[in-house]
Amino acid sequence: MATGERILLVESDPDIVDLIVRQSLQPLGYRVGTAGDAASAIKLSIQTPPDLILANLNLPGLSGKDMLAALSAQGVKSPVIVIAEKGQETDAIQAFRLGASDVIFWPVRDAEVVSIVERALRQTQQTRERQKLDRQLSAMNTELQRRLRDLTTLLSTAKAVISITDQRLLFDRILESAMQVAEADYCWLTLREEKGNAYLLRAHRNLPEAWAKKLNQPLDDGISSLVGFSGESLVMNGSPLQKFKIATLGKSVGVIPIKIQGEVIGLLMVARKVDREIARDSQTMLEAMADFASISLVNARLFRALEHSAETARTNEKQRHAALEQVRSNIRNEIQAAGYPLNLVLTESPGPLNPEQKKALEQVQVALQRLVSSSEKTTIPNR
Repeated sequence: MATGERILLVESDPDIVDLIVRQSLQPLGYRVGTAGDAASAIKLSIQTPPDLILANLNLPGLSGKDMLAALSAQGVKSPVIVIAEKGQETDAIQAFRLGASDVIFWPVRDAEVVSIVERALRQTQQTRERQKLDRQLSAMNTELQRRLRDLTTLLSTAKAVISITDQRLLFDRILESAMQVAEADYCWLTLREEKGNAYLLRAHRNLPEAWAKKLNQPLDDGISSLVGFSGESLVMNGSPLQKFKIATLGKSVGVIPIKIQGEVIGLLMVARKVDREIARDSQTMLEAMADFASISLVNARLFRALEHSAETARTNEKQRHAALEQVRSNIRNEIQAAGYPLNLVLTESPGPLNPEQKKALEQVQVALQRLVSSSEKTTIPNR
């Protein structure tokens, strides 16, 4: 049983119309329209292309072959079965060359008409299914290519986080990748000021002058505060977006929080001019980009902490070195101070010293001189 396919019969002979329409096709559920000449058929086919056209080659005015050529020129893809009389085999061959899919030689029984029509419709259905599969495969291939591109972008950005030490350049790379992943027209990144809750514009791509001049200043887009408070990503498009200032940039936006230990310290934002929702997989990619920004900020903090520790260590080492130098100087001075009266005792003592006392004092004097000499030669190593 037919499923309501639309068929157009182009025929001027009422007997043929009666046999094909009333006796053969309508009882099976086909919806059959008729046209008495080629001009009318061409007009109807252009307005609403039928699932199948049956056309007599011997029409008044324009012939069936003329109609085939006109339909092809107008881009009508409906399959055409031509009706020819016995002895018109040459005309039928010419009709095939012009695009006809089959031929019915009249006179013919109604069962044969049904068989030829059903075969043509099956072929049409198969062709449509193949075309549908081709479109699906093409769409799947496009989607796979897009995902591969996004994954490649993600990997490239991850490598940049490791290799690029200049945070400004790294932010530019992250914004470039975010724009590609989100297919966005604008992208920017804000960081929360250290003392306060305002978000300062730190980097951007393609922002208009009125927004771009806010670099390193608070940027009020009307929506950042919501995400900064909730800590959850937000995508929005269409009419709900119109009440926010950010709607002046586009009709679809994505706001992704940048977090360190669960605390929102910045925002990654994208905007599209077209009203098209940012897909979930694109949002996931953007969240990965925000994580990269977070990693870079953590790395920068660690680097600053290491620099501070190193500077503190250098300062402490200098202080230690100075203290040791002072101790050494004090010891040298004390030794020299003790050596002077000892020398007086040995050279100018009013009373005689016995040999043992004199020898002992001379040994003390030599030991003190060695200590002075050693302290003068000793250096404190730098660390």
